[in-house]
Amino acid sequence: MREAPSISHIDRLDLYFAPRPWDFAIERRGEIDSFFSSLRQNKPAIWNGRVLLLHHQTVTDGVFQGGFLETDYASFAAWRHWGSPRANVYNCFSAAAIRTADGAFLVGVMGPRTLNAGKIYFPCGTPDLKDIVGDKVDLELSVARELHEETGLDVTEFAREPGWTMVADGPLIAQIKVLRSKEASAVLRKRVLVHLASDQDPELADIRVIRNCEDLDPAMPRFVSTFLVSRLGGG
Repeated sequence: MREAPSISHIDRLDLYFAPRPWDFAIERRGEIDSFFSSLRQNKPAIWNGRVLLLHHQTVTDGVFQGGFLETDYASFAAWRHWGSPRANVYNCFSAAAIRTADGAFLVGVMGPRTLNAGKIYFPCGTPDLKDIVGDKVDLELSVARELHEETGLDVTEFAREPGWTMVADGPLIAQIKVLRSKEASAVLRKRVLVHLASDQDPELADIRVIRNCEDLDPAMPRFVSTFLVSRLGGG
């Protein structure tokens, strides 16, 4: 039986780019290339760019510190598809939890062109080279970019809660930033739907409003449902 995800508050992130070879991507190169070639037959839009995976992490006095390596998306996708076997990395990323003026949260339904089609997430994404500033990996920058790309919303219009809510589920580490809006859920949802309708290639197929635990959906990854239960109460 899988261990339940843990959830905790993080005051500050101290993340840096510390490149090193990823043995998994080297040793299983042939299998990875075969997997990704097959994947692209069904989802030709899947992009094999460069992404960042955490290879070292500690938490001390509320500070989450860690180093990231660089790899190709094909290797990351294969690793996840094969159940994230032990490979000395973590899938660490930032996510935007939008809390509306009426106390609800917004989540997106992933569109059919994406690898996670049908899954229900907060706006989020694997960090990549655009998130490196100097020698640092900036997840504030990453969450702002993913929020805008997926929903059309700008992070500057929200009040950002101090720190992060970290949900750890095995090799997955979600750093969730709560963004508080002055607008009601219906207004924000309509704004996002207008953006999706105008986007020629949207990542999201729909946006949902989560008001209580009865709105949780099995299509939500455990890090999403764990966070929502902690904020909305219930089980």
